[in-house]
Amino acid sequence: MLEIIFLILVSGYFIISAALVIGAKKTFPQLSEDKLPSVSVVVAARNEDANILSCLYSLDNLIYPDDKLEIIIIDDASSDNTLKISSNFIHGKLKFRVIHLDENDSAILKGKVRAMAEGVKIANGEIILTTDADCTVHPLWAKTIASYYVGKVGVVNGFTSQTVKDSFSGMQAIDFIYLLFIASGTINLGKPVSCIGNNMSFRKKAYVETGGFENLPFSVTEDFLLLNSIHKLKNYVAIYPMSKDSVVTSKPAVTFQELFNQKKRWAVGGIDTPPIGIGLMLWAFLTNLFILLTPFFFSAAWLYLVIFKIAIDFFVLLPVHQRLGLQKNLKYFPVFQIYYLIYVVVLPFVVLLSKKVKWKDRVY
Repeated sequence: MLEIIFLILVSGYFIISAALVIGAKKTFPQLSEDKLPSVSVVVAARNEDANILSCLYSLDNLIYPDDKLEIIIIDDASSDNTLKISSNFIHGKLKFRVIHLDENDSAILKGKVRAMAEGVKIANGEIILTTDADCTVHPLWAKTIASYYVGKVGVVNGFTSQTVKDSFSGMQAIDFIYLLFIASGTINLGKPVSCIGNNMSFRKKAYVETGGFENLPFSVTEDFLLLNSIHKLKNYVAIYPMSKDSVVTSKPAVTFQELFNQKKRWAVGGIDTPPIGIGLMLWAFLTNLFILLTPFFFSAAWLYLVIFKIAIDFFVLLPVHQRLGLQKNLKYFPVFQIYYLIYVVVLPFVVLLSKKVKWKDRVY
């Protein structure tokens, strides 16, 4: 009986993966260079003096018409040298602005949401692009993302990888791509379930029509909250093209505790995902749970199903990594499989026990 249930789960896993591949591989029309819209890059930074300089260098190297580009750094009440480093760097660079926010416990908006809201409010660009202070962007990032704003497109997302130095960072990098592959597939099929704010963009007009972050409920995953709010307007289309020229590279978690906090924050934010997102998470949870049960119900048929499920993941990830120019990271696929298997099963129980989230020395 259990083998039949496992067969159904793995078969469903295959069908879901195939559908996501179809969605993720969709192509979209692009604007010619002379028709590119004006863009504002908004980066919220809090206590990022170890990372902000590399981020600023990459933003300064963006290839985009000078008269259509501005870069806004919001220093979110940093207690380190983030503000000083940013201010010194932008000296004489007219496309940059640095805005400092003081700590304000009475503010309606909290944390990064407040910083992002302030940045978008003063932005002049038709298109807002967002990334994080611990990220570096491809020189063609802004041009590639902005070129997809054709017709009713209101949100364009991009893929994020991570700096890879060892198996710990390698498994995180593959996990990022795998999760964003799911996000891309669902968004391109018209059923958005997630995105990532360190490689996101949206029309400012669409943002204003939602009422902005001031009008939206608080979330520790403000990126998906905004995506879903724009999607609900029904006036705009969200897309998730797969292009190596729009890849953003972030820093991996250094410790297991840091990684745990990140995963928990995403999981808590994911509680508000629409039914299709809950369904996908539930199917992944059950499929991986059955793999963990393998030692207790081992048989030849059971082993074949485990191998088939792992093969599905690999042959889904291979073309995605090839298209993004990241195929070298796949040598860490075995480590990723173990990591993914464990956290997909354990994380729901962690969230059930506590929804408290620690993020940038703040607790929510």
